[in-house]
Amino acid sequence: MAKDEFALRRERMVVEQLAGRGIHDARVLTVMGSVLRQCFIPADDLAWAYADGPLPIGYGQTISQPYIVALMTELLGPQPADRVLEVGGG
Repeated sequence: MAKDEFALRRERMVVEQLAGRGIHDARVLTVMGSVLRQCFIPADDLAWAYADGPLPIGYGQTISQPYIVALMTELLGPQPADRVLEVGGG
């Protein structure tokens, strides 16, 4: 899959899955739009990198659904100097 295709899918994820479902914090939307989910999943699942659901990452573990990560982060209310590391917090 071409890099531009991943960028389009990432943008669509932010608009449809996140903002379209009530995520309003511009910082959360910006960060979610910058995370390259395709770098964290097996090659066999690249077509699903920006799907609305969790994906397997090996060893019986999954990468969380984008909406859930965005919702938890927005509810946390991080400030500009904060860093957030989501490690299976869902």
